[in-house]
Amino acid sequence: MTTSPTSPSGPNDRPRLTEAQKKENHIRSEQKRREAIREGFDRLASIVPGMEGQGRSEAVVLEATIKFMQEKIVERQALIEEAKAKGIDTTEFELEAETIKAVEAQLQRQALEGSR
Repeated sequence: MTTSPTSPSGPNDRPRLTEAQKKENHIRSEQKRREAIREGFDRLASIVPGMEGQGRSEAVVLEATIKFMQEKIVERQALIEEAKAKGIDTTEFELEAETIKAVEAQLQRQALEGSR
C-alpha cells in the first residue's frame, strides 16, 4: 500500500503552531467567549422588564432576572392553586418541589435582608 505524499499519515504530520499562532488562537477564542456572554446578557436584558435601555451591568441583569423569574414562579403557583381549587388536574403544569423550595428560600432570605 502506498501513501500519497500530500495526505497526512498521522497527527504528528501537521506543522506545529508557533507560540505567536497559539497566542493569537487563544485571544480569538477568548474574544468569542466574551462576545457570546455579552450577547446572552443582552438577550436577558431585552426580555426582563425594566432592563431595556439600562447600562449593561451583568450583576444588575442577573439580579433583575432572578427577581423576574421568582415573580413568575409565584404567579404560576397561584394559578395552579386556583385551578386545583376548581378541580382542574394540574399535574403536567406543576414545577418540581425542589424548584419551589429554592424560590421560597430565596424569597425568605430577601425578606430578612430587606428587614435589616
